[in-house]
Amino acid sequence: MRLQPALGGLAAAWGALGLLAVLGYAVVRLGGVALDGLDHPWRWEHIAVAIANTVFMAWSEGYRGFQKSFSPRCAARVKWLRAHPGAVRALLAPLFVMGYFGTTKRRLAGVYGLTVGIVVAIGIIHALPHPWRAALDIGVVVGLVWGMASFVWELARALREPGYSVSPELPAGTATG
Repeated sequence: MRLQPALGGLAAAWGALGLLAVLGYAVVRLGGVALDGLDHPWRWEHIAVAIANTVFMAWSEGYRGFQKSFSPRCAARVKWLRAHPGAVRALLAPLFVMGYFGTTKRRLAGVYGLTVGIVVAIGIIHALPHPWRAALDIGVVVGLVWGMASFVWELARALREPGYSVSPELPAGTATG
């Protein structure tokens, strides 16, 4: 079965690059909104909110959300996917890596719940006028960039270390490789 390693490598690459593309698109889009907000007059309260939110988002989204949870798990799922591609997992690799399918019920609930929360937050923040919107988006961009960097770091570790100990959080009964 020579096709299996090739499909696994392609699926892993597609999963990792797809995840980075989604995060990168958000960084570019929100970064542009934040830059547009700099064209509006800022008062001290806008600056205070931007600083506080940036610190909060770096800690909560970047460090706690991405570095300590999402990035290591996604890296473990890329590593697992490389060894167990399957047609559907290979085709939908970015969604598999992010945990939208092929994971525990608890993780599925978390992923879909977080997605709904993000969509609601986007709707609320999008309705804000500048510079308030920019003050909040700056923090989100910092968190997302931190997330991208932590994912690349964890992915390198996962693919380099044979004993990478982070669980890919697969459903019960799935081969762990």
